[in-house]
Amino acid sequence: MDLASLQARLDAMAGARVIAVGDLMVDRFVHGEVSRVSAEAPVPILARSRENVMLGAAGNVARNIAALGGRANLVGVIGDDGVADEARRLVAEATDVQGWLIVDAGRSTTVKTRFVAAGQQLLRVDIEDLHALAAAVERSVVAAVRAASEGAGAILLSDYGKGVATPALIEACLDAAARSGSPLIVDSKARGFDRYGAANIIKPNALELARVTDLATETDAQVEAALARALALCRCGAVLVTRASQGMSLAVRGEPVRHFRRPAPEVFDTAGAGDTALAALGLALAGGADLAEAVEIALLASSRVVEKAGVAVVTAEEMLEAELSARRAPSDAKIATAARMLAEVARWRARGCRVGFTNGCFDILHPGHVAYLTQARQWCDKLIVGLNSDASVRRAKGEGRPVNGLEARATVLAGLACVDLVVSFDDETPLALIAQAKPDLLVKGGDYAPDAIIGAELVLQWGGEVRVAPFIEGHSTTATLRKAGARA
Repeated sequence: MDLASLQARLDAMAGARVIAVGDLMVDRFVHGEVSRVSAEAPVPILARSRENVMLGAAGNVARNIAALGGRANLVGVIGDDGVADEARRLVAEATDVQGWLIVDAGRSTTVKTRFVAAGQQLLRVDIEDLHALAAAVERSVVAAVRAASEGAGAILLSDYGKGVATPALIEACLDAAARSGSPLIVDSKARGFDRYGAANIIKPNALELARVTDLATETDAQVEAALARALALCRCGAVLVTRASQGMSLAVRGEPVRHFRRPAPEVFDTAGAGDTALAALGLALAGGADLAEAVEIALLASSRVVEKAGVAVVTAEEMLEAELSARRAPSDAKIATAARMLAEVARWRARGCRVGFTNGCFDILHPGHVAYLTQARQWCDKLIVGLNSDASVRRAKGEGRPVNGLEARATVLAGLACVDLVVSFDDETPLALIAQAKPDLLVKGGDYAPDAIIGAELVLQWGGEVRVAPFIEGHSTTATLRKAGARA
């Protein structure tokens, strides 16, 4: 899909109404730092620093629908407990999410609590009830589906196997889809797909498809065989399998299997990626996309969301930016505005990365520059280079400088493997850029005393480190220009 078509499809998705129904969860992330092991048992001690709480499963589908510009009707079951109060609050606070939350006093609200340090999960604790719904609760959920599906362009059923997706609920979803002409798409963790009747699309991941069919799902040929068997075992119209870095594969009854690919993303956290794919697929279809276009949009959305920490959502703007980045040369993608620098730094920090910063004119890149930048990158996980604009160089170096313009200098720097981001600044110093980035490490090349480096005081204030990377003797821009002038 070209960028114009993608923009048109994203615009068409805005305002479309989609129903998300099924298992509803609360996802809790407890973040902290581990610096020692308990004396009571060989386990790490997490010093808690913050906590994030968000809707999961069908709730996360609804969150993603809203983030992508749609309007979500959320139908789910909660218990009569404190976690249920959190679920109500989260739904009430969510923009463009309308909730039909049915209380079952005989069950606990499902909650997953993840303990995270340095971007890695240490432990997950689940509280859940797996028994089927009580008859009266089931009737209330069925009635809620009928009401919530009015005007919906797609019906999305999240079956995480927690007991909410009963035969009566599935039948209610099928009836609502038939009445409205909207597709019913099922994200299933079940061991069989026949229970979903003539659903339009069933969306397992590769492991779930393998479990249902008892077939391998590693290669394209194996996936095609497994999809054929899945269709033979159920009455659905199509099966869409998500395959992580290998993209997605779609089998429509009576048609050849189609494989959809994207450049493999930098995966940080896959939690909730299936919910994002389901939301984007359903919303795209509700907005008038054909099935192939909807799969491309779902793949793009899920590829973007796995680059984020936790159970996250993705926006239409982020999808456009991801598509633009995929079409740029790798070096071009490193050249960023200050605003994108902040977003990248936040993403790196969520992964526990140590962020470094250095700056300079880099008018003519020479071995001394390369050596010091390489050294700087060895001291951190991600290196930002602040680059003086042409006007800034002229003020610092005088007329005739820079020899190379900003675009050329930025392109050369971005081509270095040791550089992760290049951000230009127009001030005489990079102080404002440093204040925005808040790096963990500030590096300068040359023979500076650490306390004489611009920004050092700031970095030390927030607990960062300042280091000097020495240049290689005999290499400097001035010397290079002098030699070039003599030869000319």
